[in-house]
Amino acid sequence: MNLCIDVGNSQLHGAVYRHSGELKMQLRKESSNRVSSDEMGLFLVSALREKGIDPGSISRIGISCVVPEETHTLRVACREYFNTEPLFLEAGVKTKLKIKTRNPLEVGADRIANAIAASELYPNGNVVVVDFGTAITVDAVSVEREYLGGAICAGLVLAMEALGTKTAKLPHVEIVRTNRALGKSSIESIQNGLYFGYLGLVRELVGQIGKEAFGLDSYKTIATGGYSQLYRDENLFDEIIPDLVLQGVNTILKLNPIEGKPGPEIVDRS
Repeated sequence: MNLCIDVGNSQLHGAVYRHSGELKMQLRKESSNRVSSDEMGLFLVSALREKGIDPGSISRIGISCVVPEETHTLRVACREYFNTEPLFLEAGVKTKLKIKTRNPLEVGADRIANAIAASELYPNGNVVVVDFGTAITVDAVSVEREYLGGAICAGLVLAMEALGTKTAKLPHVEIVRTNRALGKSSIESIQNGLYFGYLGLVRELVGQIGKEAFGLDSYKTIATGGYSQLYRDENLFDEIIPDLVLQGVNTILKLNPIEGKPGPEIVDRS
């Protein structure tokens, strides 16, 4: 089985897939605090065992990481606790994706993983991917498997924390779905501003990026990330896929088999 890990600025999200692609389990951990390789290894082993997965059954580990300081920790943890050399999504790894930006090396691994997964899910169409992470990213992927670029803005939690820490009287609030924009208290006003403000922001970015990238051609919209579920009923997205990054990482493992051990065949849905 494959263990796939996505390390973001706020959270580590992992999943185990059978070689057939079947999702077996998921795990999450805050990644804002640095930990040692032993702490990381013990966490991964314990999380697998709690979900009924034998750590010894993990044959490959793939990692998307946007926190450079965590790379060494993860590499050592995988070597010592799984006897496996992890595959990081980085320059030189086969992706079957053409990166059409000025500097491909500056594109985050999570954005590339999302694009790879989107291309696998919609091989015959254009896709706009919205990832609700610490930052919100909106990216365009063409039917020719080209990553065309996109936009980045502060995520919901960053915006909420900025209001709570950079103002004298505004509190930190829970981020929730609201039904009215007109708030009757400071808490309601912040919650409404966040919900409807980001609803408009994402809708505008998706429409503008779709128009610039694909013109009059149609495209699908996929959302991922923790707060994507907040907008499930707004008809913004064709699909919400919480483990999209991890699906992309799992595809990377298939595209980069261990020498002498061919990877499982990738099904062509075209």
